[in-house]
Amino acid sequence: MRNVTEISFFTLVGLSDHPQTMNALFMLFLLIYLMTLITNLLIFFLILTDYHLHNPMYFFLANLAFLDMSYSSVTAPRMLFDLVTKRRSIFIPACIYQVFFYSSFACSELFLLSAMSYDRYIAICYPLHYKRIMSWRVCTRMASLVWVGGHSISLVHTLLLLTLSFCRTASIHNFFCDLPHLYQITCTDPFINIMAVFLLSGSLLLGVFLLTFLPYVFIFSTIFRIRSKTGRKKAFYTCSSHITVVFSFYGSLIFIYLVPTSSDMVNLNKLFSVISSLINPLLNPLIYSLRNKDLMEALMRSYYHLKLIQK
Repeated sequence: MRNVTEISFFTLVGLSDHPQTMNALFMLFLLIYLMTLITNLLIFFLILTDYHLHNPMYFFLANLAFLDMSYSSVTAPRMLFDLVTKRRSIFIPACIYQVFFYSSFACSELFLLSAMSYDRYIAICYPLHYKRIMSWRVCTRMASLVWVGGHSISLVHTLLLLTLSFCRTASIHNFFCDLPHLYQITCTDPFINIMAVFLLSGSLLLGVFLLTFLPYVFIFSTIFRIRSKTGRKKAFYTCSSHITVVFSFYGSLIFIYLVPTSSDMVNLNKLFSVISSLINPLLNPLIYSLRNKDLMEALMRSYYHLKLIQK
């Protein structure tokens, strides 16, 4: 494996060059990041500590909360550091680490959304067999596949990335490192890397995409056969939050990776990168919690328990 590197860092263009704008962005994204950590940690510990929430749906939701915290933490601290210090350089090893963890958590979240679709499919289409099919053994195996699968795909692409050479100072037109950015500035032909992304990630993620959306064909078919209007509403309510999260996550990723990049699209690409890595991890716990009666009740139980302890 040959990796001749004649430079030690890249330059991150970031979101803005205007000092006042950078200060405003720092305060805004610091608030978003802190809220992301607080809301996801709250959901994670509520599910962990409240036995009323110990079921497959909330087990996967706890995994999603942990993933969202991790996903956001890959890019947000570095971006905040650059905004407050006005530094734009990132050392190549740090850039490669960022690529690995960003793609790991992104792929893991795609797998997790697929597992959550399957969970909703069993809950709505086979409610009488739900507990038997979605046993804890099955849930833990699915969660293991989610984490191992996401990190394995990322590891393959990261190892292939180490075969490339970067022999000139280059600017990355975003606020973090990602595979497409590095392929654009390498001095080596990235054909093998791009083919690996196309063949490995493309085929696997197409399968994950189908496993995520196909269950909803059967889910909606089952819902429309329910005679009671109240029953249809309740059944749709149980999967509406997941549908919203899926469309939000897939929508931002499709625009970032599938829409051709050009000089006119750079700023729009940055906007969707912000949505994907910072906004979505904050919206996900809000989408799941604001309309979720079980989570609200668990939150109130924890609040009253803390008040009793204080007394």
